[in-house]
Amino acid sequence: MRYLVMTMRTPQFHQSIIDAHKAYLAQLKADGALELAGPFTDKSGGAYVITAKDLTAAQAIAFGDPVHTSGSSEVSVYEWNAV
Repeated sequence: MRYLVMTMRTPQFHQSIIDAHKAYLAQLKADGALELAGPFTDKSGGAYVITAKDLTAAQAIAFGDPVHTSGSSEVSVYEWNAV
């Protein structure tokens, strides 16, 4: 299944977390879990598409993202039937 992960910056966002976030996404890509990722042009956050066996597994992946664990972004996960 595919999941859309939305990461919306919070008032506690710190630019310094971006390198750790990018490294996390690179590891997901290397593991074959990440399909697509990118920031929003208005700098409010970003989104990425992952594959996982179920919603619980997708949430575990998304909530392990440093932007979430640091409190820099609010992370939401949606099951997505993209074509």
